[in-house]
Amino acid sequence: MDFTQALETLRSGGTILYPTDTIWGIGCDATNIDAIKKIFDIKKREANKSLIILVESEKRLQDLVDVPEMAWQIMDVSEKPVTIVYENPKNLPKELLAEDGSIGIRLVKNDFCKKLITKLNKPLVSTSANLSGQKSPLKFSDISDEIKNSVDYIVEEFHDKVSEYPGSSVIKIWNNSQIKILRE
Repeated sequence: MDFTQALETLRSGGTILYPTDTIWGIGCDATNIDAIKKIFDIKKREANKSLIILVESEKRLQDLVDVPEMAWQIMDVSEKPVTIVYENPKNLPKELLAEDGSIGIRLVKNDFCKKLITKLNKPLVSTSANLSGQKSPLKFSDISDEIKNSVDYIVEEFHDKVSEYPGSSVIKIWNNSQIKILRE
C-alpha cells in the first residue's frame, strides 16, 4: 500500500518524503515543472540552486546525458553513493538545471528508489529533507515537522533506519573529461 500511494502521489504531480540511498529526501517527478516548484517552496530554496535527480538504470541515465567514460569508471569504483554533474542534459526541465545548464544525477542502488523510478518510468527529484541551509536528516526523526507537513505523502517504511551516508559524493565531469570534486 505504501509503495502504491507514493507512486500515485508522484504520478498526480505531488511531492513525497522518502528514504534514498543516502539520507531522507523530498522528491517528485523530475519532468513535472509544477511539482519541482513545490519542492523549492517546501525547502524555501532559491530557484537558482539546482536540484539533483535519481535514475535507476544505465539506460535512463544515457537517455538524459552523454555519459563520459570517466563517469562510468567513477561509479564503478566508488564505495559510497556518487552524484555526477553532467553537461548538456536532454529532455529535462530548465527548472532542474544549474545556472550553467548542468545537472547532477545519481544512479541509485537502493531497491525502494529503483522500484519507484522504474514504475514511475521517469527520473525522480531528490533533495535533502530539510529547509535550505539546515542540517540534512540522517534519520526520519531528524526531519522537521514543517517539512513533514509540507509534502503530499510520507513513505511509512524505513522510519527507524539511520543513513550510512550523510550525503553522496558530488563530482562534476565535463565532456572533455575534466573533473572537479564538489563534495567528498
